[in-house]
Amino acid sequence: MRIGIISDVHSNIEALEAVLAEVEAKGCALVVCLGDVVGYGASPNECCERIREVAEICLLGNHDAASCGRMDYSRYYNAARQALAWTASRLTPENEEWLASLPYVDRLGNVGLSHGSPLEPEKYHYVYEAEQAERVLPIAESLPAITFIGHSHLCKAFAVEGGRVREIEAERFRLAEGVRYLVSAGSVGQPRDGDSRACFATFDTVSREVAWHRVAYDIEASARRIFDADLPVNFGKRLFLGI
Repeated sequence: MRIGIISDVHSNIEALEAVLAEVEAKGCALVVCLGDVVGYGASPNECCERIREVAEICLLGNHDAASCGRMDYSRYYNAARQALAWTASRLTPENEEWLASLPYVDRLGNVGLSHGSPLEPEKYHYVYEAEQAERVLPIAESLPAITFIGHSHLCKAFAVEGGRVREIEAERFRLAEGVRYLVSAGSVGQPRDGDSRACFATFDTVSREVAWHRVAYDIEASARRIFDADLPVNFGKRLFLGI
């Protein structure tokens, strides 16, 4: 079975629709979302409703938690606070209630799912580099063979074996026996690795292969929505740069 793993949609309906079309084209049997459906962008309700339609599992990202009242975001930087307040004021009651019901973590067989690090998932720790991934070592034995995470908006993978962590430098790879993996699925709606295309991951449970995929989408339309909504303009500008 092939699973489509999406994360960090961030209210970008143009990117989400492009990714979902590619997920279907690749024959994914089901879709899971690692959270941050909303925030930054201008289409929160559209993205919530689309994810509710297609995702077998959806997690609570930090922007989701802030927008539905499950997290205090007063310490976020000013532009992020503006976008969160804007989002919270526009969510329908149904979508707000749905976001508030989402879990921090979940599991699909031997596949773990977490928005940030699986260590203290409610604290949304980032995993950018092996140094952050090493913090899961005390709980490594309790983790499934592979755990997909989001939050960093990066496409990265780390192998955890023998009390050590190493980064995997590949666009696709297969799981090795006796090794645990942390895999960051990238971002659908706001990539931050210099590639402006939307990103998602797939995992084939038979071949045990992980791969990342890039999808071009109408960035101009998504950015225009942000500008027209009077959201902070940098959230639109950065889409063109992939930062």
